[in-house]
Order: sequence, then structure tokens, then C-alpha cells
Amino acid sequence: MVEKELTKLEEYALENNIPIMQKDGINFLSNFIKSHNIKSILEIGTAIGYSAIKMANTSKNVTVTSIERDSKRYLEAVNNVNNVKLDNRITLIFSDAFDVKLDSKYDLIFIDAAKAQNEKFFEKFKYNLNDNGYIVTDNMNFHGLALKDEKEIESKNVRGIVRKIKEYKEFLVENQEFDTEFLDIGDGIAVSHKKGE
Repeated sequence: MVEKELTKLEEYALENNIPIMQKDGINFLSNFIKSHNIKSILEIGTAIGYSAIKMANTSKNVTVTSIERDSKRYLEAVNNVNNVKLDNRITLIFSDAFDVKLDSKYDLIFIDAAKAQNEKFFEKFKYNLNDNGYIVTDNMNFHGLALKDEKEIESKNVRGIVRKIKEYKEFLVENQEFDTEFLDIGDGIAVSHKKGE
């Protein structure tokens, strides 16, 4: 039943130009959750709830807390999560992530929101990560644009986002608290592993 609903969401996202995680990216993330025995996940950027449902669907032991600031997307996510009867394991928060204060700790934090804010999201929520936990960031290639020279990009706004993504990559490479691996899967994924004490 869940798989059927997920296929519907994929079609809906495509038709309505809603950015959801690419197929091979979400498959990688699902397998990562299984292989690393991830139980609790914090997601920054719910959109229509596709990735939250996909992550929660990996195991009956997985819980997901997901934050979304767009009211239309949030309401769609609530509806989609209820449809697949996962509201007991997926908690949706309607708010700007920067206004959210969480005391809980998570095995994995998944950042898939405003690309220019990746570093700020990372710095804010790393305190909610369990020891030995992971922070996964999507869209590191930004549709291949982050791999180009900025001069090749016409749009000033897009150039600004690409610059921020490149700066975020540097931030991850130089980060002393985390080891980061960059994977050319989907739209580019960064897997940052919290170093042991």
C-alpha cells in the first residue's frame, strides 16, 4: 500500500514541479538507514512528505520528525502521511527550522531545505545528533550547476546558491567534528559522520 502511494507522490511531484529526492538518492538513503541501524531521524524540509514516508517505511522501528515552513506543502504532507497511516511514527512540524527548538537527539539528520542555508542548518542541529550519528545533505550538485564555473551560470540568484553550496562543501571538508564523504548519487549527497569522542 505504501509503495503504491509513494509512486503516486512521485508522479504528483513531477507534474507539479515539486522538488523531491531523486530515485537513486532516496534508495541510497533508505539502504543507509537499514545498514546503519538508524532508528530516529530529523528531517529539515518536508515538502510533501515523500522522503519522510520513504525513510519511515524502511523499518517499523524508525521514527521521523520533519520540519516544513511552507503551509501548502505542510498540509499536503500531513494528508500524505495520514494516507499511508504513518502518523504514529512521523511527526510533522509547521515552522521555520530556525525557530524550532528541539531537545531530542537523533541518529540521523537529513538536510533537504533552502540550499543557501545548509551550513546554518548544520550548525544549529548538530547538537541534536547522537554521538556517532550522521548528517546527510542532499542536492550537493544542485542539478549539476554546483560542478560548473560560476561564470557559466546566467542567473544571479542561481549563482548565489551555487556559491553557498561550494562554501558549504569547504565547510564540511574543513570541519574538525565530522568526517564527510561526498557521493555522486542522485543530485549529489554529503554524508557527514560525527567523530567519536
